[in-house]
Amino acid sequence: MAFAINGKFTSQPVTGVQRVAYELTRAMQMRVPPGEQLEIFVPRNAIEPGASLKWQRRFPWLLGTLWEQITLPIAARGVRLLNLCNTSPVFKRRQVVMVHDMAVYDVPGGFSRKFVLWYRTCFFLLPRMEPMILTVSKFSRSRICHHLKVDQSRVAVVSPAADHLDRVTSDPSVMERLCLVKDTYCVVVGSLDPRKNLQRVLEAIEKLGHLDHVKFVVVGGKNARIFNSELAEQGPKSESVVWAGFVTDGELKALYENAGCLVFPSLYEGFGLPPLEAMYCGCPVVASSRTSIPEVCGEAAMYCDATSADDIAAKISLMMTDQALRQRHRAMGLERAREFRWDMTAQTVLDILKGQAGERLAGVPASASAS
Repeated sequence: MAFAINGKFTSQPVTGVQRVAYELTRAMQMRVPPGEQLEIFVPRNAIEPGASLKWQRRFPWLLGTLWEQITLPIAARGVRLLNLCNTSPVFKRRQVVMVHDMAVYDVPGGFSRKFVLWYRTCFFLLPRMEPMILTVSKFSRSRICHHLKVDQSRVAVVSPAADHLDRVTSDPSVMERLCLVKDTYCVVVGSLDPRKNLQRVLEAIEKLGHLDHVKFVVVGGKNARIFNSELAEQGPKSESVVWAGFVTDGELKALYENAGCLVFPSLYEGFGLPPLEAMYCGCPVVASSRTSIPEVCGEAAMYCDATSADDIAAKISLMMTDQALRQRHRAMGLERAREFRWDMTAQTVLDILKGQAGERLAGVPASASAS
């Protein structure tokens, strides 16, 4: 019984969940020996970078959720599916499903009603399909077990990584475009997703008038089809805030490499990839002490109370006025980030697939599928 990967994510813009799916698929396919394949089933509207993954089988009927719920289970008859982006065909058995978080239960106010209803329906049905569940942190595993009433033995933690940035060429032109000077600005990633807590960051910035030389670069955007538009700010008003919008991977890497710090006071994260990516690039991190973030960052980040604009401001001020402190956090962050590698995560998942199948699988290396 072979495995195939649900490639719905190849038709979506790359945010955190899609990044994990792409990098994990790529890393698993790289570990497949000659003569074997780990196929990915994709819709007709696949885009880069997912469109460049190896061993694709394209099924052109329908798109989006209808493709996943109707076309994919028909195409995958007799095949076990590995689903990496929370959802899966609801009427197919023999699946492995990666659930990144339980945000639609824990913080539902940040999403549209339609999105919450659909995801809660999927999650309600998930335990009844008796899949193996993967997730990205111990925190998320605890929330999955709580909300879905599944035993912890059915949920495996496989951590994302940041070494995909080795393949990204830094694009320092963004510094000139945004009129930035090395070490005199902070990066804020997450933008208008209400869980990212941008409004409180803006309140904190208003308390940092003594840092009149420091700019705050807000990176990212807002998907109104997913997030609750009523909670969105129309844009930062402070003169010290630079609205960058969406940036390329090369531009983001350059922003991390030259920033004084990343400010990441998120209220809820299943994992929290931006702090790990920032640390991998040598960027000090000021981060929330909530949910999974301390699990990911360990002792390498400076933590703040994400509910307090005063504390966020105090930690930013401390980091941006103490060069020696920033250097210590750069060094600790680099060491911490290199503990997470996609090839290690890929091997863990391949071992899980072997255990699920109980036999050698097409596409799974012999080392991962031997008895």
